[in-house]
Amino acid sequence: MSERQYSLRTPDALGEPIVMVELDTSNGVMFPLYDPDTNLVYLCGKGDSVIRYFEITPEPPFVHYINTFQTPDPQRGIGMMPKRGCDVTSCEISRFFRLNNSGLCQVITMTVPRKSELFQEDLYPDTLGDTAALSAEEWMEGKDAEPLLISLKDGYKPPESKASITITKRSNMLNKIPPKSKSGGASPVSDKTLQEFADEIRKLKAVIVKHETRICKLEEELARAKAANVDEDGPGGDGLNASVQMASDETKKLNYGIVN
Repeated sequence: MSERQYSLRTPDALGEPIVMVELDTSNGVMFPLYDPDTNLVYLCGKGDSVIRYFEITPEPPFVHYINTFQTPDPQRGIGMMPKRGCDVTSCEISRFFRLNNSGLCQVITMTVPRKSELFQEDLYPDTLGDTAALSAEEWMEGKDAEPLLISLKDGYKPPESKASITITKRSNMLNKIPPKSKSGGASPVSDKTLQEFADEIRKLKAVIVKHETRICKLEEELARAKAANVDEDGPGGDGLNASVQMASDETKKLNYGIVN
């Protein structure tokens, strides 16, 4: 099935949708982006060239279609700037960073037409700040807290001094491993044992030197034997001439005996 739908559900009854509407037919994955300050939901799909946005209200029909932003290029992905990054002087309520198929990032701004240049409190209620309400340790302990909100009346101003980060050194899990008992550990080697090892190594070296000397003598004898064979056969001989000469002499003697 390639039909895409959107639905509105309550957290305590996710299995029963309040509203369910068939959006279109496509295989692209939907990217729903929600702005809690204005109660707007932006529906973007991978491979789509449109951005549909709806308003969520507590009264029926709960979901109200607002408009559709359309471009000629399909999108690979999209992300939304936090509200503190929007320009409050131009009534900018959302800013998107859209990655096109060409590889370029397109910036899309959503603004509300207002003639007044004053701060629009209905468009910019207190929004999420950049300071965490809990530390990581507190969150791991199961604590909960409401997010810290900031006002955008004078625009976003980063805090002058953030709380200093303190690092608490915790015990290493490896330190909890009990140490080995002395009875089970390796006993120290005595000086007598070390001397015995040294004497054994010295004897092995002497045996190796003796064998090397014997190997050198055998190599010299082999070289002399090869040189003698070369002198009998001549240069390039194979040492078989002497045997052939003896065989020839025996043949002559045998022939002489037959003739007689």
